[in-house]
Amino acid sequence: MYPIHFFDRAAKLWPEHIAVEFAGEKLTYAQLHARVAALAAGLQRLDPEPGSRVGVCAHNTIDHLACWLAVLAAGKVWVPLQPLNPANELDRAVSFTEASIVIVQPETRDKISGDKATILVSDPDGGGAGTTQELCRTHEGAKPRPVSLPLDATQAIKFTGGTTGQPKGVMQPYRAWNTNIVTQIQSWGLAEGQRCLAAAPITHGMSTYILPTLGTGGTLVMLDRARPEEILHHLQHEAIATTFVPPTVLYVLMELDGVRNSDYGDLRNLIYGAGPMRPEAIARAQEIFGPCIASTYGQTEAPQIATMISAADMMKPEKRASVGRETWLSEVEVMGSDGTLLPRGETGEIVIRGDLLMTGYWAQPEATAKTIVDGWLHTGDLGLIDDDGFLFIRGRAKELIITGGFNVYPADVEPVLGEHPEVVDCAVYGVAHEKWGEAVHAAVEVRDRTKADESELIAFLRERLGPVKTPKSIVFYDRLPRNSIGKLQKDRLAERHLGQDTPNTEKG
Repeated sequence: MYPIHFFDRAAKLWPEHIAVEFAGEKLTYAQLHARVAALAAGLQRLDPEPGSRVGVCAHNTIDHLACWLAVLAAGKVWVPLQPLNPANELDRAVSFTEASIVIVQPETRDKISGDKATILVSDPDGGGAGTTQELCRTHEGAKPRPVSLPLDATQAIKFTGGTTGQPKGVMQPYRAWNTNIVTQIQSWGLAEGQRCLAAAPITHGMSTYILPTLGTGGTLVMLDRARPEEILHHLQHEAIATTFVPPTVLYVLMELDGVRNSDYGDLRNLIYGAGPMRPEAIARAQEIFGPCIASTYGQTEAPQIATMISAADMMKPEKRASVGRETWLSEVEVMGSDGTLLPRGETGEIVIRGDLLMTGYWAQPEATAKTIVDGWLHTGDLGLIDDDGFLFIRGRAKELIITGGFNVYPADVEPVLGEHPEVVDCAVYGVAHEKWGEAVHAAVEVRDRTKADESELIAFLRERLGPVKTPKSIVFYDRLPRNSIGKLQKDRLAERHLGQDTPNTEKG
């Protein structure tokens, strides 16, 4: 069974159910399935080779969704291209993967040179030659040829964030996608008629919720570059059961006027991911949205859900800092520097093995060999597993701060700093120091600068953490630096501290 078969089966079971809603447009499963089949047949005509790469550079739309499903149905490899990335990075991904077809929108067309690729434009208002609309019309009523590939064959090549070096193309196989789909359905209790809000880009983590939703007869409610106010409106008025957001969006939602003007009775799973969230902020989110806050842990190399913590477990105060327990078909352990698995309660590198793993990095066998060793994916994250099997992330291995011989984990400092009533968001990082080797520093976003200055925050931390873990300085930001999908970029904080960049607000 291939990932697309979950959608095929749903279209037979629930042909008249609404599969997707976007900007006032609705498509039933039967309508979406017919559109996907025509597009898939068209893609196979443009390039008959099974397993060839198709790049998609588009914001959230129904046509983007249909093209995404069509790539899968045609037996091709999806290469997501985040439209907000710079043109040189997008062109590199197209060239590096040797994509034969690239699907763009009019507003993203100029970002792709596509010298060796066929360019298709998703243009609902145009629909002329060279568009996905024309391809769909030309192949109306057609079906794609079945493709037979092993389950270790590649379904997608997704690029890592590249914040610490050159991005790598992660080869995600069919088996990893199947594992993700079944695990998501089981973990979140997805079922017929439930509505999933796709407010985050489907070029990234949100894509992992598409087939679990469509495979169970649910409705995908899509938003394009949604403002927080739009997301909140949908959570309050559109009977949303499940959604996925990065922590930065959840922080903003909790600060909006009117956020407490609803009981959010339909919301079952408000899942945050792509970064940690402070326990005190989780408690505040539970107070606002109810017992629906949940989380997952994974990487592009082990997509989305190697571990998960349910809304019920998240209600336990002692587990709020956790990302949950390992999921079905995945093993998660903590490994020492000598390659031995560590006992419960000890901190080491988080390692993962099982059917969720990538097969390797595209055209980078050396990088693959360094990352997957004896079947274990080395994540580069530090963590510990408690006696109940819950994983607690301590941070990236490179983020560990060794100051005067003491280990300081940002995950020990950030939650305490976040307890200050004026702190909205924060990050702790290390900077080289002549005497101590490294020194602890912090950056914050606050509600009101007149109610919290640097000396007050440092005193607040020193009282609770002692001198070793207390930052030597605190920089104030209007917004902490994040990438296009909301991941905090601590490397930029360190660079700015050393004068290589300039923060958007001077230190207080």
